[in-house]
Amino acid sequence: MSNLPVPVYKTKHGRAFVGDSLELLDCLAADSVNLVVTSPPFALQRKKEYGNESQEDYVDWLMAFGRKVFRVLREDGSFVLDLGGAYEKGRPTRSLYNFRVLVRFCDELGFFLAEEFFWHNPSKLPSPIEWVNKRKIRAKDSVNTVWWFSKSEFPNADVSRVLVPYSERMKELLKNSEKFYTPKERPSGHNISKSFGIPNGNGGAIPSNLLQISNSESNSKYLRFCKLVGADPHPARFPRQLPEFFIKFLTAPGDLVLDFFAGSNTSGEAAEVLDRKWIAFEKDRTYLAASALRFVDEGTEKDVIKELYRDLLKDGCDAVKIESSQMELRLYK
Repeated sequence: MSNLPVPVYKTKHGRAFVGDSLELLDCLAADSVNLVVTSPPFALQRKKEYGNESQEDYVDWLMAFGRKVFRVLREDGSFVLDLGGAYEKGRPTRSLYNFRVLVRFCDELGFFLAEEFFWHNPSKLPSPIEWVNKRKIRAKDSVNTVWWFSKSEFPNADVSRVLVPYSERMKELLKNSEKFYTPKERPSGHNISKSFGIPNGNGGAIPSNLLQISNSESNSKYLRFCKLVGADPHPARFPRQLPEFFIKFLTAPGDLVLDFFAGSNTSGEAAEVLDRKWIAFEKDRTYLAASALRFVDEGTEKDVIKELYRDLLKDGCDAVKIESSQMELRLYK
């Protein structure tokens, strides 16, 4: 059971709450969450409008959340943490903060590192400007570290749920495997047997831990509806494919997904589409109100959308229930 306050809005599968995540995490029951997936404000040198801690304080700050996440995770649950890299102030040398987070979460909080992932965003602009664009002494930073933590050594996971399409070469190999290889032990020690050439394969190839996902959203429903109601979109959104991958990989329909730095609630949208229950925490009510626009049907009248957004901005008002599949937007007690 949980002791959460009234949500700002709810959908068929999820609830969104405004407030301090450290306090809201205490409202959740222990061992109740299957997956926590989030992208916290990164440890950047410059303050951002969505709020971020200094590099000096960042690891200690994030550790406070990690302790509370460990409590609410189920024994077979996972915690996926997306962290962008950073440079030391005034120097072309990299900060180690994201690696310190990794080591301290495992050494001090009891998490296991189930696997490290790397998110490559090919559409990311060259940065930092001083070292990449001006002096041209560094390559652009386009890869985030994504730590997959688990509470136990054997978290719930099924890679068959996130298979990727076979390459054309692999498709040919599966159709006529004898033409391409002879069963034998390879120099690496791996043994390729006759069973390797399954006629239709396994439905796809096993993905690597390098996730290439472009973050180039420009005309999504979320952005269009934000413009319609005059809301500022959250400036640091990750693409839906990122949480979607881990939700598919690490949970089953009906499981509970939590994002305690929800921002524009991309994780909640991914969970909703995949029939997972979800909870979102966000301290900024304006960002959380705009995130509800993700769950509004495309055909909804403009005036209804504007009224919905105005209601969501009212502090202390009745929460708004969004049932997109029924085209119903209404207040509830």
